[in-house]
Amino acid sequence: MSSPEIASLSWGQMKVKGCSTTYKDCKVWPGGSRTWDWRETGTNHSPGVQPADLEEVVKKGVKTVVIGRGMSEALQVPPSTVDYLEKNGIDVLVLQTEKAVREYNALAAQGVRVGGVFHSTC
Repeated sequence: MSSPEIASLSWGQMKVKGCSTTYKDCKVWPGGSRTWDWRETGTNHSPGVQPADLEEVVKKGVKTVVIGRGMSEALQVPPSTVDYLEKNGIDVLVLQTEKAVREYNALAAQGVRVGGVFHSTC
């Protein structure tokens, strides 16, 4: 199963190819996507993305995870989150969301088992 292309991104809205849902924040992995609901793990801009936010994506057998920190990079990514991914043998890229989506789509187009979490506002 391949990772779905992110078809569009604008402030507060993301669309994933093959999915009718418009997301504000989303998780993607080979074969699927869903809303990234920060309330599930108590995530806030600071301290930011927690390992718990990524567990679902990691379990899908990804080789690379791309984290989109938001349009203005307000979402933090603590070292413990990067360590969690690296300890699981997963490459991680932490980027401003527009750059993150471009990188994610490029990896997906190359057939890499890539997953991601993306914040589409601040």
